[in-house]
Amino acid sequence: MRFVVVTGMSGAGKSSALKMLEDFGYFCVDNLPIPLLNKFAELAWRKESENSKVALGVDIRSGQSFDELEGELEKLPALGVNYEILFLDASNATLVKRYKETRRSHPLAGTGRVAQGIEIERMRLEDLKKSADYIIDTSQMLTRELHQELEKIFVDNREFKNLMITVLSFGFKYGIPSDADLVFDVRFLPNPYYIDELKAKTGNDKEVQEYVMGFEVSHIFLQKLKDLMEFLIPNYILEGKNQLVVAIGCTGGKHRSVTLSNQLYESFKNQTEYGLRIEHRDILR
Repeated sequence: MRFVVVTGMSGAGKSSALKMLEDFGYFCVDNLPIPLLNKFAELAWRKESENSKVALGVDIRSGQSFDELEGELEKLPALGVNYEILFLDASNATLVKRYKETRRSHPLAGTGRVAQGIEIERMRLEDLKKSADYIIDTSQMLTRELHQELEKIFVDNREFKNLMITVLSFGFKYGIPSDADLVFDVRFLPNPYYIDELKAKTGNDKEVQEYVMGFEVSHIFLQKLKDLMEFLIPNYILEGKNQLVVAIGCTGGKHRSVTLSNQLYESFKNQTEYGLRIEHRDILR
């Protein structure tokens, strides 16, 4: 039997995760009172139970009793219940944006600002996050990407990588991505924009790729960038970082940055130590 506790920051996608797990055949219960957790687990774990896969959603909505969660979880092994913790997280800026879009109030904000409620919640969840088996940062994730990650873990039983790296191309004329952890400027490379037959194309087109990578300086830069990433990534993993955005920018975000982002992605896509995705923010502008 598999018993999954789904928790995390309000607005990070717990409800969506529970719906997805339900689609995967899990018996899901959301917002169960914390004092009932052990009784529920005991009933679900009985051999005669029809539920071989159970997901329980618990979060800050439980009020003061939420602080009892870790103590209740510690009792489960004595009952013979093996459990896993899935923790959904997102950056503060992302959470504030989501609350503004839905016009909902944060459960801990009261009459104050949403940002204050998020900070309080993050502090209260700090220890629980440290004990989580899986941490998924949904700041950059599309719904289908979250679905894919959950399917890997809870259906295919594949090894989960807590670090998700996003290689992001962008145009400086539209601003540096606010969530970028590392920013690299490739405006020093020859610009295909000034080649008539390449101007309307992008770094996803073979002709542009061949032009940009047709210069020795492009290969030197790419190699140095790969060396830097090979050094940084293992240290980020040791630190416990779970989201890394590597932003590569050129003037408009259509040619040079797209080409180099694609090259970097191709260099690391077959590794097995972390998740990797690519996004071209300004390619259609």
